Amino acid sequence: MKHLVAALIAALPVAALADGERAGDFDYYVLALSWSPNWCAREGDGRDSAQCEQDFGWVVHGLWPQYDRGWPAYCPTAARAPSRQMTRAQADIFGTGGAAWYQWKKHGTCSGLDAATYYDTARTAFSNVTRPEVLRKIDRTFSIPAKLIEEAFLQANPDWTPDMITVTCKEGYIQEARICLTKGLDPRPCGTDARRDCTLQDALLEPIR
Repeated sequence: MKHLVAALIAALPVAALADGERAGDFDYYVLALSWSPNWCAREGDGRDSAQCEQDFGWVVHGLWPQYDRGWPAYCPTAARAPSRQMTRAQADIFGTGGAAWYQWKKHGTCSGLDAATYYDTARTAFSNVTRPEVLRKIDRTFSIPAKLIEEAFLQANPDWTPDMITVTCKEGYIQEARICLTKGLDPRPCGTDARRDCTLQDALLEPIR
């Protein structure tokens, strides 16, 4: 019985490690890109978010330091918190300055970088990804297999392999494309716990407004 219990515990999904891990101690990054029209349809419109007044497609949800198993969050850091001016300047890729501030507080503090360098790194990672242009051309809500979003990214970024990206869903909508990157921002395979491919055959995709 003890062996069975131990095996079951070992098989459970790995949660985040305890908050407050040492800044800069991580294995790779996950660049999480959110499809803005879907986020607005699910919750952004209800919040009257300024993000939903823009014609955003993919925006940076976050650049997340990651362990091969688990991830750090809210790390103690001597780095100065970003100013409002600095976070406002990130709205073009994060959607809003508030989103940029939250990502620094939860994830950027674990990068070992100061705020300006963290945002510059997120911007470089974002610019290095070729976002599928075809998704900007849809003019109505589509219901599609989530796997097609991954395939679109792989076609647009032919040096990637399928284990470097995962597409997630939430409440029946395409939620995010998550790309795994080395600390030098080169694509790399995702850790086991970061692979969460959505298997929906009828995931919703809203058009850019």
